Amino acid sequence: MKSRWFTPLLIALTLASIAVHFWSTNEPLRFTLASISLLLWAALLGKATESVAHYAGERLGGFLNATFGNAAELIIAIFLVQKGLFDMVKASITGSIIGNLLLVLGLSIFAGGLKFKTQSFNTLLAGHNASLMLLAVIALFSPAAFDTQLDPSEMETFSLIIAGLLIASYLLWLIFSMITHKKELGEEPAVEVPTSDISQTSVAHEEKPEWTKNRSILLLFIAAVFVAIQSEWIVGSVEAVAHTLGWSELFVGAFLIAIIGNAAEHSAAIFLAMRNRIGAAVEIAVGSSLQIALFVAPALVFISLLFGKTMNLTFTAIEIAAIAIAAFIATSISRDGSTNWFEGVLLLIVYAILGTGFYLV
Repeated sequence: MKSRWFTPLLIALTLASIAVHFWSTNEPLRFTLASISLLLWAALLGKATESVAHYAGERLGGFLNATFGNAAELIIAIFLVQKGLFDMVKASITGSIIGNLLLVLGLSIFAGGLKFKTQSFNTLLAGHNASLMLLAVIALFSPAAFDTQLDPSEMETFSLIIAGLLIASYLLWLIFSMITHKKELGEEPAVEVPTSDISQTSVAHEEKPEWTKNRSILLLFIAAVFVAIQSEWIVGSVEAVAHTLGWSELFVGAFLIAIIGNAAEHSAAIFLAMRNRIGAAVEIAVGSSLQIALFVAPALVFISLLFGKTMNLTFTAIEIAAIAIAAFIATSISRDGSTNWFEGVLLLIVYAILGTGFYLV
């Protein structure tokens, strides 16, 4: 980062967070320092992602950011699974999916739209993303639909089969999008912008990254590790803070933990969208949601076997409705491969509506 104050501040806050975590019992202070430190590490992760995307391409750069960002959420979820907090795990999965589709994507489209009148990305990729989101909704809806007809052991078997199929479909999607149809799903350089913005667009695409390829990858890895560590510390404190404030477990899992866990995606996607790289921003937001639904959630089902009790994929009606609503509005807005600031506002309004509902439950 070019700012002289950033690195010293990052180091100071990280050390302070470590000291408070190990030598203090003040949960609100632990939570506050870990959250601020996490945001700075997320900013570094976003910068590293942009640099990697310059060398590896928009899609691979976005995929790497989504993967490293979701690593924190996977670690958080594993700790929750180990404790048997399956309801909170499912709530956090729900929050991660709708958070990426509505909050991250909405803020990215809004921020980019304020600077550039219209931003475009690959329409073929948008169509495939829409189909995959529909698959995720169907897969998460099916266990709830059969819940009354199956006993617990049959539901566990059904969940394991669905989990295996989802992981297989995600791996096949990676082969399809990264190998066999990489060219067709690549970035579309054509962007509709007013004449006054042409110079800005040119600068955004011609600007050279601050770091070399190897340094970018190294910083991406280091930032992801610290994001994961800080996220795990926050989970340990957030429950105490939430109970103090009187928030429900559903709201904590679906919104508070999800927002914190998505900090890396927030910063990176918005940063890229404001540089007129909406393709990478969409890949981060939508790609992260798909990775959570098609890989992380199913993987947790298999991981739960290691702790002696299988987590099923039976989500509540509220959670399924929230995921379906988020997938529907995100698909409706992004399917044409073109975005503007007003569409970002629509996504944020839907997120506020769902957030209010979860808070009041």
